[in-house]
Amino acid sequence: MLPNHNICNNISKGLALFNCSRHLSSSKNTLLDLAFNKSLEPEISSVSHPRRKPAPAVVKVNSRAFLKCRPEYASMSLDLNQRPHPIKWEEALPLLRQVTVLKGSMKPSDVSQFLVELSWLHPDKIPSVRSDQRFIMLLRYSVEHLRLFSQPQLLDVLQAFVWLDMPSDHTVLELYEAELSRRSGQMSLHQLMFAADMWRCIGKQVPHFLKHLYDSVRLNLGQVKVPELVQLLYIMGEGRQCPKDLIHPLEQILMRHLEKLHPEEVGAVCLGLFKSQTSVSEGTVNRIVDKALSFVKEMSDFAIVNVLKYVRFSYLFHRPWLEAMAQEVPQRAPRMGVKGLMHVVLTCSAVHYRNDNVLTAIAERIPSLVPHCRSKDSSKLLWAYGTLGFLPVQSPSFYPSLTEALRQRKAEFLRYPEHLLTGLLGLAFVSQFPEDLIALALSPEFVNLALKSKQLDLKKDLFTLDGAVALELPHWTGPRLSSELREEVAEILWKFAQSDVCQKPEVREAEAALQDLLGGEEFVYKRMILPHNRSIDLEVHLDSTGQPIPVNSESPEQSSSTSPYQGWGKLNIGVTITDELLAQLITTKNITDPSAPSFRVKPTTVHRLQPDEGGRVFDSVLDLTSDITETRNKPSSLGSACQESKGIVKVAVQVTSRNHYCSQSQQLLGLHAMKRRQLKMAGYRVIELNYRDWVPLLRKSRTEKLAYLHCKIFDSL
Repeated sequence: MLPNHNICNNISKGLALFNCSRHLSSSKNTLLDLAFNKSLEPEISSVSHPRRKPAPAVVKVNSRAFLKCRPEYASMSLDLNQRPHPIKWEEALPLLRQVTVLKGSMKPSDVSQFLVELSWLHPDKIPSVRSDQRFIMLLRYSVEHLRLFSQPQLLDVLQAFVWLDMPSDHTVLELYEAELSRRSGQMSLHQLMFAADMWRCIGKQVPHFLKHLYDSVRLNLGQVKVPELVQLLYIMGEGRQCPKDLIHPLEQILMRHLEKLHPEEVGAVCLGLFKSQTSVSEGTVNRIVDKALSFVKEMSDFAIVNVLKYVRFSYLFHRPWLEAMAQEVPQRAPRMGVKGLMHVVLTCSAVHYRNDNVLTAIAERIPSLVPHCRSKDSSKLLWAYGTLGFLPVQSPSFYPSLTEALRQRKAEFLRYPEHLLTGLLGLAFVSQFPEDLIALALSPEFVNLALKSKQLDLKKDLFTLDGAVALELPHWTGPRLSSELREEVAEILWKFAQSDVCQKPEVREAEAALQDLLGGEEFVYKRMILPHNRSIDLEVHLDSTGQPIPVNSESPEQSSSTSPYQGWGKLNIGVTITDELLAQLITTKNITDPSAPSFRVKPTTVHRLQPDEGGRVFDSVLDLTSDITETRNKPSSLGSACQESKGIVKVAVQVTSRNHYCSQSQQLLGLHAMKRRQLKMAGYRVIELNYRDWVPLLRKSRTEKLAYLHCKIFDSL
C-alpha cells in the first residue's frame, strides 16, 4: 500500500522542525517548548475527557461500564481502571538520564520502552516528567523513529500517551495520527478499534484516522459481532459521525444480535446512535426500547438516560417505556446528577409527556445541585419545565434556584448565547421574568453577539422574548429589539406560515367556513395577531350585539400575497381606537342579551373601521394601549370587559393540533399557553377549534361545520 503523500509531508515537516531545533533543546523559549510543553488543557474543549473532569462531580458516572460486560472488549479497548502499578520518581530519573546519554544512538525499541516505563509514574508525578526537557527530547526521538516502530510498539506508545495524560492538542499527536492512518491497511480491525479507543481516552478528535477505521469495517462486516458492534457505535458516537453507507448494515447486525445485549450495552448503543446523530427505522428504535424495558430495573441510571436521549432524538412516544420512567425516575432522582436529570426532563418535553411524579421528584432534587449546573443544564431544565407547564407554585424553590444558576454562569453566555435565551423563554412560558437577565439578553451587545452565532439562528428566540416582555412587563423601560429586526423576523415567520400551517386542510376549511358563517371574506382575517408567538389566528370582530364587523379591508388578492406586518397601521391588528370611535362607542347602548341568530349571521349596520396611516410594524402590535392595560388588570372575563369598555369583541379563532398539547391531555405546551395568555392580555377572546372535534368534521357536511362554528363563537359569548 503506497503511503499517503499528505501524511508523509506532515511527518517530514515535523522531523524538519525537530532536527532544526535540536541544538536549542536546553532553552525554555524555543519552538520545541511551544510544541511540547503544552501541559494545560485548552480553555474550553468541546469534547469531554473520560478521565479528566472540569469540576468535582456530585455523582460519578462510568460512561464505559459496558466494557465490563464481555471479555472480548479487552482486545478493542483500554481499561482505564487497570492503570499500571506506579513506579517511584527515583526509578524514573535513571530513565531520563539514559535519554541524555544515548541521544542519537537510541533504537526504536529503546524509545518505546522509555515512554512506556515513564508512563508508569504515579499520576501526581506525571506533570513533572512532561515538563522535563529530557522527556521533550524523548518525544522528539519518538517522532524520528515513528516509521520504524512495529505495530505493537506504536500502540504501546499511544497507550503510554494515555497514562502520561498528554494534552489532546499536543503537536506530536497529529504526527502519530498521520502514521496510524498510513498503516491502517496493515492493521487488524481489533487493532484499529483499540487505537480509536485510545484516541478517545486521550480526548483527541481524529476524523482522518476514523475514516480508515470505517473503511476496514466495510471490508470486514463479517467480523462484526456483539462486542465489535457496541464498541464501534461507541467510537462513532465519540467521533460524532456515522458514515451513511454503514447505517443500514450496522442496523441489520444490531437487529440480528439485539436479544444478546446486556443492559449496559443497550445504553451504550443508544448513546452512540444519539451522539453520532444516526437515524434508524422506527421499528428498530421500538425494538431497542422494548429490549431496554425488559430489564429496566437492572440498568444503571446512566444507561437509562442514554435510552431516553435516543428516544428524544427519534421523537418516539413509547408509552410503556415512559410509564416505566414514571416509576423509576422518582426512585432514582435523589442519587442522580444534574446532567442526567436534565436529559430525563428534556426527553419528556420533547415527546410532550407530562408526569407530575417525575417532574416533582426532579424539581426537588435540582436546588441542591445548582453549584454543579452548567448554563446548558439550567437553561434546558427551565425550557423543559416551562414547556410542560410546571407552575412555580408546584415547587417554590425550583425556578428561583435555576434562575440564580443562570446568573452565576453569565460568563458562559459569551460562548453560548443560546443558553440564556433558552432559559428565559422557559421562564416566560410560566410567567416568570427576571428583569436583570432580560436586560442582558435584550442589550445591544448581547443581541449582536447572538446574531453572530454561526451554528444557530437566534433571531426568533430574541423576537419571542422581546414580544413577551412588551406584553407582560408594561412598565419595562429596559432595552428592546430594533423595529427593523422585529419586522425582519416577523416577515420570516409569516412567509413560513404561509407555506406551512396556512396550507393545512383544517386551517383552510376553518377559514372558508367562518367566511360563509359570518357573511364574507372581509369578516375573517387570517394572520399572526402576536407574531412573536409564531403561529396564526383567524381573527373575527363582533359588535356589542354579536354582529360581525369587517376586520380585513383588503381584496382577496391582496390578502393572499401581502404580509400582515407590512405597515401594520394599514392592515390593523384588529381595531384602531380613534377619538371619534371612542365617542361613538361610549354613546352606544350595550345590549347585554342579544338575540342569537338561528344559524347564519348577516350583518346589518356595519361599523367599518378605517385603518390609521403610517403605523410601525411591530410596535403597533405590542405597545399596549391604556385600554388593554386596564383590561389586563381587571379580574372580570375578557369578553365582558371588552364589551363594557369598547363595545367590540375581538375574537382569535385558533385551529389547534395535537402538537399544541401534552400527550393525551388538555394541558397546552409552553409556547401555546403563553400565546393564549397574551392574547387575552391584548384584549382578545380566544375560541379554540380543538383538533379532536374539528378534524373529524372535515369529512362532514358544510351544514355540520357551520353549526359547530356557530356554537363555538356565539354560544360562548
